[in-house]
Formats: sequence, C-alpha cells, structure tokens
Amino acid sequence: MTTHPDTPLLLRVLAGETTDRPPVWFMRQAGRYLPEYRALRAQAPDFIAFCLNPQMAAEATLQPMKRLGFDAAIVFADILLIPQALGQDVWFETGEGPRLGEMPTVGHMREKAEGAGRYLHQVGQTLSLVRAELEPERALIGFAGAPWTVATYMLDGHHNTIGKGERATARRYAYEDPARVDGTLEVVVEATAHYLKMQADAGAQVLKIFESWAEGLPDDLFERLVLRPHQSLVRRVRELGVTVPLIGFPRGSAAHAERYAAEVNVQAVALDTACPLEIGKRVQTIKPIQGALDPLLLRAGGEALDRRVDQLMAAWGEGPWIFNLGHGIMPDVPVAHVEQVLRRIGAQ
Repeated sequence: MTTHPDTPLLLRVLAGETTDRPPVWFMRQAGRYLPEYRALRAQAPDFIAFCLNPQMAAEATLQPMKRLGFDAAIVFADILLIPQALGQDVWFETGEGPRLGEMPTVGHMREKAEGAGRYLHQVGQTLSLVRAELEPERALIGFAGAPWTVATYMLDGHHNTIGKGERATARRYAYEDPARVDGTLEVVVEATAHYLKMQADAGAQVLKIFESWAEGLPDDLFERLVLRPHQSLVRRVRELGVTVPLIGFPRGSAAHAERYAAEVNVQAVALDTACPLEIGKRVQTIKPIQGALDPLLLRAGGEALDRRVDQLMAAWGEGPWIFNLGHGIMPDVPVAHVEQVLRRIGAQ
C-alpha cells in the first residue's frame, strides 16, 4: 500500500511501507529523564491527578516533541486508569509504585465497562489539546494496557508482587479461579475497547496495546491470557467503528511473536529488548515491527550504542519498521544519548 507523501512517517510504515529511515518514538519519551517534565510533575498533587489534568498531561506529551522532534507523540497517561474507571481504588506511593484496593466483583465492574471512555474523558481532552499543537507530519498515539497486564494489577496489586516482577498471585488465580480471571479479562476488554474508541474520536491516529506482563507464560496460558483477549479487544474496537491502526506489544514473548503477528489483527507488532534479530525479521515478513533497543544501552551511550543502532538498522531497515526501545526509557538516561540515537538514524 502506498500512502500520500504528506502522511506522517509512522502511518506510512503502519500501512506497510518501507521508508528511507524508520520513524522513531520512544516508550515513556514524556517522562522523568527530562528536567522540564520533573518541574511540571512537581506542580501536581499526585500522579493520577497529573494524568487526568488535560493541560498538564498535554504539556508533558509535547515536551519531548519540542526538545527532540520525535516522529510521533504518545499521550501522557497510565495503564492503571482502567481499574479506576471500573471502580477499583488506585494510587501511587512514592518509591513503591502503584497500589490498588480490593477488586470489585466482576458483575459490579461489568456495569461500568461501557462507560470507561466517558469516565476517562480527560485523556480525550489531552489528546485534542496535543493534536491542536502538534505538527501535521507528526503522528499522535493513544494507548491502553492490555487485558492481562491490567488484570494482573487488579488481581494482585495490593499484594505488591507486581513490583517485584513475580505476578505470582495473579497467575495462581488463573489456575485456581479461572472463572474470576476470565470474567475479569472480559470486562477489561470491554472497558478498554470503549476507552480506545474515545481516544480515537479525540484525535489519536494510532492506538497501542501494552502487554507488559506477557513473559514467562506456558503455551496454554499465553493463548488464554494474551492471545485470545488481544483478539477480542481488537475485534471489539473495530465493532465500535475505530479504523486507526493498532500496535500490539506482547513484551517478553519472542517465542510466540510470529504466532501473535499472524493471529492478532493488529497492524504492527512491537518487539522487546530480548527478541533476537532473526525472529524480528521473520515477524517483519508478516507485518510491520517496532523496537527494540535496550534502554540500559541507551543509558550507557558511547560507541556500543552506535553499534547496536547500526545492527538494528542493518537487520530490519529494509522492511517496514518503527525504531523504538524494547521497553520504556529510564529516568536517568542523559538527553544527549537520545539525541545521539536520533542523529544516528537520520532523524535529527
């Protein structure tokens, strides 16, 4: 498919084009590595209030665009807004990360699912404010957490095993109480679909599904907790009339990446840091890919960073590919290292 030459670079790649250089944006590009972000964040009473303040969230979204000129902006929000929309208390403790209260019953949450977009209307206002200021050649990305990742926090967050990377409680529930887990996933799919529709209506040109906790699952659980819910979410989003492209990010599941690309109707698959280059090439024969620079290498900088950028360019640059990290940018990354990458790929 050939798009109009004025189409944003990201949208051209998502349509299957191979471009002269890959479009580039970074996960968590609006964040703590920028001094202007830290100054802005200090003005908000808490993190949730910051996310739901359209003026502040729009400014945070635009900060890396003004300083660094990425090809796409991603709305400043958080994946844990959906549990709040479903009636679960969510808060962030300094130095400890997210905390969630007791999860409501599946029946109670089901009553709230259709209204998730309306409940989180401030995110739509943020998108509209950003789109009004963003140059037309730069794309605007909306996002949501994937059903399993959001459900792990809802089921497990108050036990604080999430922050340790264990997710043991949620996975145990998947075996011991499948009806509750599967019901939670169904509700999160419905709520997330309405939330993503609201974002598309507000100006998001791309929507990304963040499955942060896809790794370590055996085949049967990956199919049940990741593959099928992603299929259901994409199908429901399309039923609601959303036509913008979708990027799926099943982090930590390189062994399943080709199957995911073939069976989930997203327009691109984001690959994580540990995904081998050869697997990325194989996925790229199915649909466009995104990724997968190591955030720790971005922090380290130097010649090693240049070498890896060159390796990625050589491996994936002959096909449709979006340059990104394999996970979010770290708070202590020097801005100069981000500029080094942008220069290396010809984006500055």
